[in-house]
Amino acid sequence: MQTLPPWPYPRLVAHRGAGSLAPENTLAAMRVGASFGYKMVEFDAKLSQDQVAILLHDADLERTTNGRGNAADQPYAALTKLDAGFWFDVAFRGEPIPTLEAVAQYTLAQNMASNVEIKPTPGLEALTGTAIARQVAHYWQGASVPPLLSSFSLTALEAAQKEAPNLPRGWITKELDKNWREILTRLGCVSIHLHHRALTKRLLGEIHSAGFRVTIWTVNDPARAATLLKWGVDSVITDALDLIDPK
Repeated sequence: MQTLPPWPYPRLVAHRGAGSLAPENTLAAMRVGASFGYKMVEFDAKLSQDQVAILLHDADLERTTNGRGNAADQPYAALTKLDAGFWFDVAFRGEPIPTLEAVAQYTLAQNMASNVEIKPTPGLEALTGTAIARQVAHYWQGASVPPLLSSFSLTALEAAQKEAPNLPRGWITKELDKNWREILTRLGCVSIHLHHRALTKRLLGEIHSAGFRVTIWTVNDPARAATLLKWGVDSVITDALDLIDPK
């Protein structure tokens, strides 16, 4: 059995800042997450045309802003003019797309841990992995709890590994590849981030025995979350901040 790497992260993590209770990937969402007592937030980071790291899940702007087209095709100055809150509720009208730097400043001030999901626009995987890792290393320099980088993209994780090898990394996958041990080892990952339906208690034991931590997404049923935590899952990502107490 391999020794498990350090895991200084809370057992419950707020998905995209505040789950489904605020406009995702905004500072407003981070504030809502903090208001429910969550001490760790997960969020998506990608690049503007001029390589400013911003928070946004989709490649395009339509779903979560009043913009059009891909964020990667627009300079940050243009993105600052968009409304990333009104789509969710009029109470969040005028909420901007935040920079990674602004989120780092907020979470550090609130003593919140961060899971930065590298979410590259298709075709920009290596560039995004490199740039996000570089900026995370800079903005969180000296943090008592290092931010956890994660991604579905193996190319982005490999680029992040080369750029900032000391930052902890996790591979996100919906289903477990038969070569999961080799992939995690090659990329120097400390964790695997699995869809909760892909996990069994036996598999959790196998992953832990191989020396990797396990984060599970996205669990919104309190009973399911309690079961997974009882099994010994290291962290659970949830949208249900109002139903699942982080304490």
